[in-house]
Amino acid sequence: MTEASTRTVDRALSLLATVCDRGPLTLADAARAADLSASTALRLLRTLEAQEFVRRGDDGRYVAGVRLVQLGARALSNDSLVSLAEPALSRIVDRTGESSYLAVRGAGETAVYIAIVEGTHSIRHASWVGRTIPLNGSAAGAVLTGRTGPDGYVVVTQGVEADVTAIAAPILVGGRAVASLSVVVPSYRTTETRTAEIGRVLLAESRSIGAVSDVEGDRTT
Repeated sequence: MTEASTRTVDRALSLLATVCDRGPLTLADAARAADLSASTALRLLRTLEAQEFVRRGDDGRYVAGVRLVQLGARALSNDSLVSLAEPALSRIVDRTGESSYLAVRGAGETAVYIAIVEGTHSIRHASWVGRTIPLNGSAAGAVLTGRTGPDGYVVVTQGVEADVTAIAAPILVGGRAVASLSVVVPSYRTTETRTAEIGRVLLAESRSIGAVSDVEGDRTT
């Protein structure tokens, strides 16, 4: 690769990182932030847009595109995602005493549990690792399909199982839900206040995983 080509790639990657970190950005703001002329920034952004690494919104501002999100998600294989999530799952159990799960989308309209740390109560939800649940009617399925409520998490009572309450929060990479963190608790052992507390714990942990995942995805791409 020639020096000129290397410089072009470096500029394109710098511009892409700027859009991801600071977007949505106008052309002028993106060029200024990446220390490029407007004409150079426009040329690079058009190339990135053609490859779906960035997207231009109706307001003319640039944001991360679908291709970047797809690459980030693929960089997070189930194994690496489990490794990233295991400390968070353990912390959730430490704070709630309840079984905590990691789930991803499965085949068709299903989600599949890929990791668990079991709760500390004598009566607790047993391991469902490898089992599938429907996207509709489940807390994990709701967040995986973008149906998260205003609080950032979802609560479903008597969804997949009777007498069980599930609380879930999405792990977001590039704004897309790639996995779900959830707690499954017998309904008799929780209250509205306690459920909200668990939801906030899940939300904090899911955001921490998402932040690390974005960094790992950037390094891979």
